[in-house]
Amino acid sequence: MRYDRKKDISPKYLLLALTIICVAFMIISFFAGDKIAFIKRYTNMVVSPIQQGINKIGIWTDSKLENLKEIEALNKENEELQKEIDEYKEQITIYQNKMAELEELRALYDLDESYPDYNKTAAHVFAKDSTSWFSIFYIDKGTDDGMFVGANVMCHDGLAGIIIECYDDYSKVRAVIDDNSNISAKIMPSNALCTVEGNLNTYQDGVLVVKNIDKDAKISVGDKVVTSHISERFHQGITVGYISEITYDTNNLTITATITPAVDFNNISDVLVITDKK
Repeated sequence: MRYDRKKDISPKYLLLALTIICVAFMIISFFAGDKIAFIKRYTNMVVSPIQQGINKIGIWTDSKLENLKEIEALNKENEELQKEIDEYKEQITIYQNKMAELEELRALYDLDESYPDYNKTAAHVFAKDSTSWFSIFYIDKGTDDGMFVGANVMCHDGLAGIIIECYDDYSKVRAVIDDNSNISAKIMPSNALCTVEGNLNTYQDGVLVVKNIDKDAKISVGDKVVTSHISERFHQGITVGYISEITYDTNNLTITATITPAVDFNNISDVLVITDKK
């Protein structure tokens, strides 16, 4: 038969022993306080710096935690403000685009009012050929909208070009600056007949050439050049440009001039198309 030496200590005996030890320490501290005072001093000398150091570390840690919380709060606030700024920028861009569209519509309205004798419809330019300028461009209206080959196209302050190809829902326009453009015109107020020739080379300098002006014509720089009533393709009275330079030809029979076009062919977005046939 094995004899188990292991014995369990009852909790009540353990509690009683701890109580006795505590009471003993209290009695010793009361009757022998002076004798153990040096122990307290040395203990305080060791423990107090440690406690102070721990307190300082705790205070430093708390401050850093507070700073970290403030930084996180600021970062969050900054992110929210950045989102608001981005939203405001987007809104400003939308407003600017709407203002630009409004200005274009106002310009078209003014242009429409300048030519009350013609029926017109607005169209949007959606593409152009590969040249630097809008010498050949495309509008978003075609035969389904009443467009036809030969329809005159206007924008900005005057004549932009003429439709040369027409499809169901879009049309191709040749601008007055294109090399193949040729317009019978007249110079106001003298009514001197002339021919405006499209030329991409001269348009590099911002001008077009006007030929076949009678040498006796009373013309001046700044005079308006408009489409003539004898033109087979263009309605009369549409502004083509303004005289910028006058040169007397060597044959002493004609004058050659240059004009600044009424349309800026660097940028065309919306146009008016005259729906009346010539």
